[in-house]
Amino acid sequence: MQVTIEASWKKVLELEFDKEYFKKLTDFVKSEYQNSTVYPPPKFIFRAFDLTPFNQVKVVILGQDPYHGAGQANGLCFAVNHGVRLPPSVQNIYKEIASDLAHPTAYPNGDLQEWAKQGVLLLNATLTVRASSPGSHQNMGWELFTDAVIKSLSEQKNNLVFILWGAYAQKKGAVIDTTKHLVIKSPHPSPFSAYSGFFGAKPFSQCNEYLTNHRESPISW
Repeated sequence: MQVTIEASWKKVLELEFDKEYFKKLTDFVKSEYQNSTVYPPPKFIFRAFDLTPFNQVKVVILGQDPYHGAGQANGLCFAVNHGVRLPPSVQNIYKEIASDLAHPTAYPNGDLQEWAKQGVLLLNATLTVRASSPGSHQNMGWELFTDAVIKSLSEQKNNLVFILWGAYAQKKGAVIDTTKHLVIKSPHPSPFSAYSGFFGAKPFSQCNEYLTNHRESPISW
């Protein structure tokens, strides 16, 4: 398995790649791809970073695991490949966008790469998963790596927007410096919690207002 990461991220995270946990993680992930069906495809493990270089990040949305069903995971949190039926959480995200921004409700797909290309880092806490086995690659080192990503963004950049949906993302975002970044929190868009405060939270308009106020172009959601 040969995996590379976008150059600006490679520079920011170079110390992580030399740490013992990351070497063990690499060995584990290579073994998993050789011996099991694992998602996303190897070329998409670092897709979030490839589509959103460090110097272009304006917004961060945190997810947890990649989807563990065939053909779904594409390296961006919440996103699915073209032609794949929209997961319930993505359907609810689109419903909130329609309500929040008076945006058309018809979305052709759930790929979300157009967000990523505008500076939205769609980051899962764990970047790989075994097929049909949710959480199977948790606690193997990915969380340490993505913690370092969040910490680097918080420390080295200013006026970012972090969108944290659900308790897991909010706990992971505890390291964010709220004196220099906007942190938007709400329940998760899952059907189990969307009606408990996700709907009506208006994260997308809040995000764009903050970006505009800090002389950044808003995101076309």
